[in-house]
Amino acid sequence: MIKLIASDLDGTLLQDHAQELSAHTLSLIQQISEKGIHFIAASGRQYDNLTQVFKSVHDDISYIAENGSICVHQGNVISRTTIDSELCKKIINEIKRDNRFEIVVSQQHSCFIEDRNPDYVHLITDGMKNTTTVVNDIRTVSGPILKIAICNMTEPDEDFLDYLHTLRDLFKDQIKIVTSGNIWIDFIAPGSNKGTALSTFMDLFHVTPDECMVFGDQYNDLEMLQSAKHSYAMKTCAPGVEKYAAYQTERVEDILEKLLENL
Repeated sequence: MIKLIASDLDGTLLQDHAQELSAHTLSLIQQISEKGIHFIAASGRQYDNLTQVFKSVHDDISYIAENGSICVHQGNVISRTTIDSELCKKIINEIKRDNRFEIVVSQQHSCFIEDRNPDYVHLITDGMKNTTTVVNDIRTVSGPILKIAICNMTEPDEDFLDYLHTLRDLFKDQIKIVTSGNIWIDFIAPGSNKGTALSTFMDLFHVTPDECMVFGDQYNDLEMLQSAKHSYAMKTCAPGVEKYAAYQTERVEDILEKLLENL
């Protein structure tokens, strides 16, 4: 019997660049929660952003945010990992040296960006509706950092992929680097990912992998897909992601509907 469901957002529950969940999707999540099944929103997004996306069911679900760097249940942080401050400086200085891509630095209650590209500022503040602090220089941000990410607003995909390989060569032994959607590269504290975060919730709820169902579409979902018996990669997933899942689906809602029918 399924006791826990975790789903990625962008490209999975949210498709075609949508920023809001449909009323039908939210209704399915509410019905699942009412049946006693734990639902977890598992995303690279910030926690504050996730609570807005799931506002109507906020009190009924749990959260894996910042690609596993922070886990929240009933408003309480149950795990949190941060990046070493000196390593943060090295990563940010390297990105600034190249200077082709936009940077976002994430703390628990806000993300920090520079006001140098209006389209990027609009994406973060008006598109994604992140809780955001705009600074003149991202290198001045201090305090515990959950995640660093870079966004490709202008360069060809091939150049962005080449830069990913460059960053991995530079920092591969110090930090986890993953793609999170087609225009994002994320730096996450070592040991943090959606899979380890899911394990934290499985321990909290006393649930086994056989009782878990998960959905994802990107390389930052791989560990989570491997952590559950009932794992689904989206048909539109990044190349190779489907190899880490037991099944594929076009819509998360189709699987949730079937699950509810059989309860």
